[in-house]
Amino acid sequence: MLPLWLPYDITKDFEPIAIIGSVPHVIVVNPNKFPKNDLKSIIEEIRKHPGKYNYASTGNGTSQHLTGELFKMQNKLFITHIPYRGTGPALQDLVAGQVDMMFDTLAGAAPFIKNGQLIAVAIASSKRSDAFPNVPTAQELGIANFVVYSWYAMWAIKGTPKDIVEKMSAEVQTALASPEIKERWAGMGASVPKMTRAELAAYINLEVIRWSEVVKKSNAKLD
Repeated sequence: MLPLWLPYDITKDFEPIAIIGSVPHVIVVNPNKFPKNDLKSIIEEIRKHPGKYNYASTGNGTSQHLTGELFKMQNKLFITHIPYRGTGPALQDLVAGQVDMMFDTLAGAAPFIKNGQLIAVAIASSKRSDAFPNVPTAQELGIANFVVYSWYAMWAIKGTPKDIVEKMSAEVQTALASPEIKERWAGMGASVPKMTRAELAAYINLEVIRWSEVVKKSNAKLD
């Protein structure tokens, strides 16, 4: 997911070097907030009681906020958005029961899922996570297009000589292949997609289009 609020055009002002990591989002709920903690039942419960339930995010305009808005639009739900200033406060209040659910990155929510403080009802990825193989994907549960990743990449300023960009890309790929980095990413439920620079550029363009539409339809604002 891209930051859409910056004073430059990521597709025109920079040259993609490499994608360095991709972390899926996950729907997590407080164990005591819903009668049943499976995705179908949660959606049905929210539909029966529009406005009763809420979701936390790490702030207005953040990836967690826009993921929640996408979920609402796809399922035609009314869930109140509660913005926080950062992941820590949002997750703490979710665990404490001050809010009902959250659309966090798997990396952020993982410790709370592992210790049972939060329940992961679905992962917003194209396949199950190796770190949490028992958590179904949203696609498996009937939400075909709910696939959301927070991803990280490296860019060079547009106009950087091609040989330098290619060398930087090769060096990054070498580093990402190291066992240490692979292990670190895997422990957070993350992966490194295999993309050429051209494929990464195409992916970035699609992400800009996709999330711009979510921003427009939800009227999301940045704090």
